[in-house]
Amino acid sequence: MARKSILVVDDEKNQREILETILSGEGYDVTTASSGEAAMKFVADRHFDLVLTDLKMTGMSGLELLKALTDFDKSIIVILLTAHGTIDSAVDALRLGAFEYLQKPYDSEKLLETVSRALKKLTMLDAEIVSVSPEMDKVKKLILKIAKSSSTVLIRGESGTGKELIARAIHKNSLRSNEVFQAVNCAAINENLLESELFGHEKGSFTGAVSDKKGLFEIADGGTLFLDEIGELDIALQAKILRALQEKQIRRVGGVRELNVDVRVVTATNRDLLHMVGEQRFREDLYYRLNVLSIELPALRERRTDIPVLIDYFVAKHTKGTNRKITFAPDARKLLDEYAYPGNVRQLESALERSILLCEDDRVTLDDLPPEMTQSGGRTATTAASGDLFALPTEGVNFEDVERSLIMQAMERTDNNITKSAKLLGLTFRTLQYRLEKFGFKKDEGTEEGEES
Repeated sequence: MARKSILVVDDEKNQREILETILSGEGYDVTTASSGEAAMKFVADRHFDLVLTDLKMTGMSGLELLKALTDFDKSIIVILLTAHGTIDSAVDALRLGAFEYLQKPYDSEKLLETVSRALKKLTMLDAEIVSVSPEMDKVKKLILKIAKSSSTVLIRGESGTGKELIARAIHKNSLRSNEVFQAVNCAAINENLLESELFGHEKGSFTGAVSDKKGLFEIADGGTLFLDEIGELDIALQAKILRALQEKQIRRVGGVRELNVDVRVVTATNRDLLHMVGEQRFREDLYYRLNVLSIELPALRERRTDIPVLIDYFVAKHTKGTNRKITFAPDARKLLDEYAYPGNVRQLESALERSILLCEDDRVTLDDLPPEMTQSGGRTATTAASGDLFALPTEGVNFEDVERSLIMQAMERTDNNITKSAKLLGLTFRTLQYRLEKFGFKKDEGTEEGEES
């Protein structure tokens, strides 16, 4: 395993040397910088797992360096060293995203414990979030920075990228980790029932309400509530969620009492909420209330170095407790490595689970892979056969243009049937419907869900 890299920033040479000696003695790869300006040059040129900086320095202060680091890369972990007279500034730094601060004169054991704790959390995330890509490394570091806050978090990403996994990681690394984590998919529950699911109801408030029921806001009191597919909420329910966030109070359906709740809300969407705000389909005030902190999850095609690691992980997961040793025919493995995965990580796991169940002699062949992956040569990132559906160029890829082209091809192939096109692309009906709206397809250009053309 590669040594963790630390950048030490202090304008006093002897302090830099002391810190370098302490940290190098523990096996860390240490680089030193004599100023905030020099530190930014180092950060621009190479990756660091952690930055340890003095707060009061000549020129750029530690607080200014923290702001510059955060503007450059929100995922960088920062620990500050501060004298007694600058404690207030150190507390401000925590609000700006510093991981921790240490008061001078610091104890070497306390210093190493704090550094170890920061890097250990990163190592724990490495085990929870299977990835080796720099794109996901940034996501993991960002989780550590925002986890300690109680502010709302908006996770953006395509369907299947692992938004709930990220939400659970935020909760697990937060100060609420010993409290309850509740998750609900806003698109999976009828909107007439969703209000009761979120806020609860009083006995007799509607037909079938035979007893009082707590909602998820009450159940998650003190913990974290994850609202997936937040873009699917109707306007009326959006207003009630906004009030719950602002006032920290809810009222059950049919109730008259205000109930106090202390809940950290994490939301996720694959929709462009700001675009929906412009179309008056999502409340602007709620958007900004949810988007206090945000995480952008890359699509699997944008972090291709993770595909082999994920294949090994899912094979181990779905053969656990058995003596099976799964191997792959070369052409099957090549397709798995090169496929574009419109359904992202969820699609990859589904394909592997199916293949493991169907394969003979524990050897996965092309015939064991899902038809949508193998038809027309497969939708891969390296296939360039002209005329093939889902063929992508190998260089200069603008994935938004590619996505639009693939959707148009699928719609043409299925005579504008959304249901068939979604199946062909490996997407849900609702996801494809959103993509069609995103790219300006008129509603009457596709048939409704379940219809056949």
